Amino acid sequence: MAKEQFYGTGRRKSSIARVRLIPGKGNITINKRDIDDYFGLDTLKVIVRQPLVLTNTVAKFDVVATVEGGGFTGQAGAIRHGISRALLEVDSDEYRQALKQAGYLTRDSRMKERKKYGLKAARRAPQFSKR
Repeated sequence: MAKEQFYGTGRRKSSIARVRLIPGKGNITINKRDIDDYFGLDTLKVIVRQPLVLTNTVAKFDVVATVEGGGFTGQAGAIRHGISRALLEVDSDEYRQALKQAGYLTRDSRMKERKKYGLKAARRAPQFSKR
C-alpha cells in the first residue's frame, strides 16, 4: 500500500513549487537535490523550514519539492507557500490559525512590472535634453 502524501502548490513572483509531504524523518529534497546542495544561503533554508518549525512538524514529514522559474529567493518563498498549503491538508483545524497569522498562506503577488512603450523600462524614461 502506498504511503499517504499531502500536496501543496506554492507561488511567489515567477516561481512555482509543487510540494509533497510524506511521513518521514524530516529530509527536504528540492529538484532531486538535498536542500543544503540546492540553496547556498542559510536564510533561504530557514525560509523553507519556517512552516514546519511553526507547526512543530520538522521531524514528522519528508518534503519533496519540484520548483521552477524565478530566482533562488522567489523559489524559497514558493516552497514555503507550498509546504504551508500541504500542512493544511494534514490538519486544517490545528495549523490554519498559526500559518495564517504568520502570513505563510498569503500568496506574495508582487510581480515584475511590464515595460511600457515610449520608455526604456517599466518606468525609466529616455534621457531628457533641452538642446
